[in-house]
Amino acid sequence: MPKLRNTLLFFCFVFFSEASVHEYNGQKFVSKGNAFVVHGGSEGIYSSFADTHNVTAIAGDSFVRLEKITFRRPKESSNFSSHSIQAIVFEVEDREAIGGSAYGGQRAVCCTADLAKLGVCSEGEIIHRPSTKNPGWPKVFGVSFSEDDEVTTLPLKSIQITKTGMYNLYFIHCDLNLKDLTVEGKTVWKNPTGYLPGRMAPLMNFYGFMSLAFVILGIFWFLQYARFWREVLPLQNCITLVITLGMLEMALWYFDYAEFNDSGTRPVGITMWAVTFDTIKRTIARIIILMVSMGYGVVRPTLGGLTSKVTMLGATFFLASEILELVENVGAVSDLSGKARLFLVLPVAILDAFFILWIFTSLSSTLNKLQARRMVAKLDIYRKFTNALAVAVIVSVGWICYEIYFKANDVYNEQWQNAWIIPAFWQILSFSLLCVICVLWAPSQNSTRYGYSGEANEDFDKDDTNLTLIKPSPTPSKEFRTAPETRTVQGSNGASSNGDLEEDKTE
Repeated sequence: MPKLRNTLLFFCFVFFSEASVHEYNGQKFVSKGNAFVVHGGSEGIYSSFADTHNVTAIAGDSFVRLEKITFRRPKESSNFSSHSIQAIVFEVEDREAIGGSAYGGQRAVCCTADLAKLGVCSEGEIIHRPSTKNPGWPKVFGVSFSEDDEVTTLPLKSIQITKTGMYNLYFIHCDLNLKDLTVEGKTVWKNPTGYLPGRMAPLMNFYGFMSLAFVILGIFWFLQYARFWREVLPLQNCITLVITLGMLEMALWYFDYAEFNDSGTRPVGITMWAVTFDTIKRTIARIIILMVSMGYGVVRPTLGGLTSKVTMLGATFFLASEILELVENVGAVSDLSGKARLFLVLPVAILDAFFILWIFTSLSSTLNKLQARRMVAKLDIYRKFTNALAVAVIVSVGWICYEIYFKANDVYNEQWQNAWIIPAFWQILSFSLLCVICVLWAPSQNSTRYGYSGEANEDFDKDDTNLTLIKPSPTPSKEFRTAPETRTVQGSNGASSNGDLEEDKTE
């Protein structure tokens, strides 16, 4: 693919706007090769039925409508008539129909002197050819400045979409005297079912199903919670909070997309609340998993000196995630350059990796000590928890590899109809892990068996107070084994004071 066209299209397809009403408020034309360009938008649009008796789009159809598109130039540059300023709408498969080259040289968007000599175009005009795949495409509309005019307006245009595809709009001119030209107005992009962009439309139904799934999980959990409320552990209160936040988050995302679909503009207030609840839920979920891995509420009453470190890590993750999600979901994604987005993604990825490393390091230490003390019931639940986390991490790494492969092989978003699966997968994975945790730690009449019992774990708490991320698991010493062994002998003569040994007998 020629270098100029690749640069132009890649900028459009990777970082496109998520709004179906695209507004232009004095955007300046940017030099791209030998042309001056403003990217008007890119969206996946599903086809509507063609109406041969109506040249305009009607309600219920898919269309792209150009409304009050106005071009403005400075007064000092208005003393001449200009070449045509054109709006060009094309489907991604027709990208080869834009631009050309003379004698196999560098590809250009604007007609050059060499191409004009060959008679294939007029010098200073945009090069475009009829599509061999889509008759009547690309759609090109032009307007020019008369002498002394500072403003010129493109007439209202409505283009009916009769073929499903990824459609793109550019405003282009080739006049070197119009360097300070700006564009104002708006375009409206609509699918048959509403204003949601095609790649986002399936997410509205997805979040509707996820809301239902959280309601079902919430009913199960809250019934158990109400039934055994006297046996509830602090950890189970934290799980209740995560489920509540999840229900609110899914409902907000659904209403966000529903409003977007009806109006064509994204509701900033609902979007910000949805993003904030999402970030709070993910932060609390990570902190809870880390606390459980350290044995909080099960084998130790507090985190001791680690509380401030866990709080600091959680606060940093929340801040980084909130900024990233707000930038990605509130406003136009096309305002971000690749480097800017990478700058926001990297801190979140690094903090996630730090969480994972700390979680598995803490789990290893906790498992070793539970095994050394022969706390069979707690050891069994922690092993199941570790296996679930390991599976989640392995699946996550595999999905990240798939995402990289998907994006590397879909430079122009031709697979936009399947793109919604990528964000949906992460929601399903986190929900599945939450379900596993709810099953393992569901409130029951035996909940206290998995809670902290102070007398038998004094040494455990003391040993773990100074736990660090890279501290190796301690090897049980002779002195470490003496206390429990002595209590075991005493227990054989009668009543035992060790609650955990009674646990084992019950098992």
